[in-house]
Amino acid sequence: MKIGDKAKVDPKFTGLDSWIEGTVIDIEKNPFKGIVIAIKDALGRIFFGEEKFFKPI
Repeated sequence: MKIGDKAKVDPKFTGLDSWIEGTVIDIEKNPFKGIVIAIKDALGRIFFGEEKFFKPI
């Protein structure tokens, strides 16, 4: 994935009922967590976390 790509975040991570789709706004290489991805959804909410919780669309 790269910035500007569409992605969705796992509901197990967000605590919501369904997958949330958004646009990748940041990708960070964290020395403790590995790759951390941030997406922004259509409502303006930002979700960020480990790469394993995100899937490309």
